[in-house]
Amino acid sequence: MGNVILIGFMGSGKTTVGLRLSYRLRRAVIDTDKEIEKEEKRTISEIFAADGEGYFRDRETACLRKLLESTGNQIISVGGGLPMREENRKLLHELGQVFYLQASAETIYERVKHDTTRPLLQGDDPQTKIRMLLTERDSFYREAADVVINVDGKDFEHVLSEIEEQVD
Repeated sequence: MGNVILIGFMGSGKTTVGLRLSYRLRRAVIDTDKEIEKEEKRTISEIFAADGEGYFRDRETACLRKLLESTGNQIISVGGGLPMREENRKLLHELGQVFYLQASAETIYERVKHDTTRPLLQGDDPQTKIRMLLTERDSFYREAADVVINVDGKDFEHVLSEIEEQVD
């Protein structure tokens, strides 16, 4: 379909890279989290609180299926937990070329430590939670990815250049 898909943990830069890449490649950008919020008319935090994580994950899968029916040649940024489902990993491969923006727990913590909109990081000791979730998710991200790009210590221009070099 010619889509460029960005996956990775929260705070890895998917949204920002997606927006900047859309300008450079002159393609529309779609953020699955934003699409779900628009359809549900509520925030992800509200969805998690009212209906739970399972409901939200079902909405992510439905969003991917809907994207398969769209025109292609888009930049698609997905939520950090979306690649956890096997079905979603298969759908991602059908949608296009998948780039895993890999970041260390330290990088992620620095980027998200003041963000109160991340439901999975609420509570005590978010650094431990980040490490635990990263360890749990890394193999799923790698399985879903066509290309892995480590973003630690790199500015957005460097990351964008690395993606552009690899885009089919």
